[in-house]
Amino acid sequence: MLKQFFIICSGADTDILKTASIGEQNKYAGIGATVFFTAVMAFIASSYALYTVFDNTYISIGFGLVWGLLIFNLDRFIVSTIKKRGNFLNQLLQATPRLILALIIAIVISKPLELKIFEKEINQVLLIEKNAMTLQNQEDIALQFSPKEIELKQNIATLQNEITTKEAEVNTLYNTYISEAEGTSGTNKLGKGPVYKEKRDKHDTAFAELQQLKTDNKAKISTIEGELSQLNLDYQLQVTNTQPIIDGFDGLMARLNALNTLPWLPSFFIFLLFLAIETSPIIAKLLSPKGEYDFKLEDQETAIKTVVEQRVQERKLSAKADFKINDKIYSDLSEEDELYQYKRKKARALIQLQADAFYKQQQKAL
Repeated sequence: MLKQFFIICSGADTDILKTASIGEQNKYAGIGATVFFTAVMAFIASSYALYTVFDNTYISIGFGLVWGLLIFNLDRFIVSTIKKRGNFLNQLLQATPRLILALIIAIVISKPLELKIFEKEINQVLLIEKNAMTLQNQEDIALQFSPKEIELKQNIATLQNEITTKEAEVNTLYNTYISEAEGTSGTNKLGKGPVYKEKRDKHDTAFAELQQLKTDNKAKISTIEGELSQLNLDYQLQVTNTQPIIDGFDGLMARLNALNTLPWLPSFFIFLLFLAIETSPIIAKLLSPKGEYDFKLEDQETAIKTVVEQRVQERKLSAKADFKINDKIYSDLSEEDELYQYKRKKARALIQLQADAFYKQQQKAL
């Protein structure tokens, strides 16, 4: 039962193989098994590749099954259309397009399996890329908020400088009126005279202005600090909203690019393995000697070809004979006087009818 299934997978004529030897049947069963298991590998590979795209098991398996059946049909067609006819060079030329197609199929099958085999290494490469993208994303977003942040911080520094300048002014006035009271500067008179009182009033006024300035500027600084906090929250929110895009950077194209950054030799050997599997039925057919099945298939096809060619030739000869007979018949008829007189009579009657019709039309017109 299994042997018969693999023979069907090989694309061989089962009716002819039934009459062939056991060895010939085993050869085509082996070719069919290779075709079948290549399709199974294509199903697994495409299912995994599509899972990285759709992230859904059922969809991936469904599309993977369709892809596996497509590869199975292509391989079966490739193997079944290679005929053991003519010399080896003719057979090789016949198989060249099929070998190119097998090469393409091998690439398509091997790549998804390479992604699975080197999954851990690819994840490491993607992690490094995601970290770099995260840092770059934070820097790019920060560039959007930096001008506003710098402006707010400069406003805070300006308000604080105003307080510092006013404090320095108040301290200077304080030292001035104290020195006046001690008699170490100004009038150089010890005691609290009119000059002292004047300088003390200036200090008190400036001190009151300082207190008011501190109150006003602290309120302004508090408002600006609130704007800075909101600006920081907006920055964190935008970083948080864009991070899932970076976290989801692990699709099929990203994994293929990550695979290309890894050493090429392991991937190349895996590709060669699948290339050998994919082309093995074709190579086996090319290298194997012409067997019993090939002779019987050629005998059947050439017999049909001979019958078809014979029927075509018979139709050509029959048509040629019909043309000659028709030519002779019409040639003989053209020489018969009876037929001439009959056609002459009919032609005369037709001309008379035409003349009568023309006469009636002219009569109506007048």
